[in-house]
Amino acid sequence: MKQLELRELTALLRECAGEEDGVDLEGDVLDTPFTDLGYDSLAMLQTTGRIERDFEITLDEAIDGADTPRAYLAVVNQALSAREAA
Repeated sequence: MKQLELRELTALLRECAGEEDGVDLEGDVLDTPFTDLGYDSLAMLQTTGRIERDFEITLDEAIDGADTPRAYLAVVNQALSAREAA
């Protein structure tokens, strides 16, 4: 079963919205709020759209409350697991 990993998420964030100077996405960022990483709601909307398209899933409103990479990955991977189970 395919799961989205942190390195894939950070690569997508860079592709969709760039990377702010002074932010190390290679570090321990799992519990760092996206706003502290330099990503606003528009950046997250772009990233979410890309994930939905690339992985052929629909992310529900639970993604709106996922304000850290750990929480975001949990929602995405739950949707991926549900798709596999269907």
